[in-house]
Amino acid sequence: MSKKLPPGCGAQPTCDQLIDIIPGPFVIIDRDYRILAANLEYRQRYCPDCEEIVGRHCYEVSHRSAVPCSHHGEHCPLEEVFTTGSSTQVMHVHYDNEGEEEHVQIQASPILDDDGNIACMGEFLQVIYNRHDRTQLLVGRSPVMMRMISLLQRVAPTRTTVLLQGESGVGKERVAEYLHQYSERSRGPFVVLDCSVLPENLIESELFGHEKGAFTGATGCKQGLFEAAHGGTLFIDEIGELPLPLQSKLLRALETGTIRRLGGTDAIQTDVRVIAATNRNLQHMVADGTFREDLYYRLSAFPVRVPPLREHKDDIPLLAEHFLEQAEEGPRHLPLTPEVIETLLGYDYPGNVRELRNIIERATILAYEDKLGPEHIVFESMGDDHPTPQATHLPSPAGGQAPPRPRRRGALDDQRVREALKRAGGHRQRAAALLGISERTLYRYIRRMREHGEGLGRDR
Repeated sequence: MSKKLPPGCGAQPTCDQLIDIIPGPFVIIDRDYRILAANLEYRQRYCPDCEEIVGRHCYEVSHRSAVPCSHHGEHCPLEEVFTTGSSTQVMHVHYDNEGEEEHVQIQASPILDDDGNIACMGEFLQVIYNRHDRTQLLVGRSPVMMRMISLLQRVAPTRTTVLLQGESGVGKERVAEYLHQYSERSRGPFVVLDCSVLPENLIESELFGHEKGAFTGATGCKQGLFEAAHGGTLFIDEIGELPLPLQSKLLRALETGTIRRLGGTDAIQTDVRVIAATNRNLQHMVADGTFREDLYYRLSAFPVRVPPLREHKDDIPLLAEHFLEQAEEGPRHLPLTPEVIETLLGYDYPGNVRELRNIIERATILAYEDKLGPEHIVFESMGDDHPTPQATHLPSPAGGQAPPRPRRRGALDDQRVREALKRAGGHRQRAAALLGISERTLYRYIRRMREHGEGLGRDR
């Protein structure tokens, strides 16, 4: 016997009407990857021009693919739901209605029939970021990167301490920033302590602060980084370099939430989430007695391995373009030619993402006004353990002298900038195009002219 609707509610609502109430994109899919129903937000985001979305394959709509996502190495939530009968959460790359890539967090759950069998799957999608998002911290869509980002999305909203493990240059600080950005502390401070760049006698003062007269030269009271990070995140880089005596003090701060300044007696309560990182094997250090076992277990509540670049080479073109967009003269060299991409893919990057960034910055300088080509990609040998037979090296000049610095064709001067701004009606983006430079470069030049007192109208 069906229940009666309250007066004024009209006819029984349809499935489409009900799922349209759900905030964010939502879709129902059967075991053959076919869409049974999709709410308005899903249709508008992935198929606004579709006359009928029901009956189409999910991978065809959101992935722009002819085969399921698992064929491309991605973790398919549909296959897992029907295999395990349980809900799952995964990070995916989708394509919006403009064909732009975006990272989405998927929460998929089974929908059962009257007999308790899985009839279909319900899928919620949360867009994390897309290519237009200037706050994007992690670049990459390879399976290994998507698995890591999926882990980060799970732990980011919690208060759990995270230990980032990975080689030098893989981007552990960027990962820590990502965790902070997607946590409930994102409005609070993000504070960094790099234990590898400070002498032992200064680390304690930096971390916990000091009182006046605590040591020679302590002429005043100083707040430590724990206090500075109150309400936010403290990222301790290269935690393996932390001296043993300080490890016990850090452990106490983590367990009690209180710190004591150097030379002080008062306990100070702090609300800080700690993210630690290391390129060393802390388990070996524990066995050697150079790292406290109790601190290791306290820090490694949620370990995350940040992969070296050689394990996700498919991301090299995306990363290279990302670094070009950030470089002063970089955007004019986009998109990268197939020859440049092939050259970049032929190297193992012992210095990881940091080395790739340096290579791209160097290439933009060498290319100047010319088209960026393979001859501008210069690799550095990192020692006998990392031979680089594919590397392109700068030619040695005759006589052993440094080559002359090429002159920039059509170098900027005040008159050319004024003329371009006048022709563009003061529009900075159009003026930059007329000059053949990036808008960022033009902005910096205009700012320099204003600082020196040259008269310039307000640009747009």
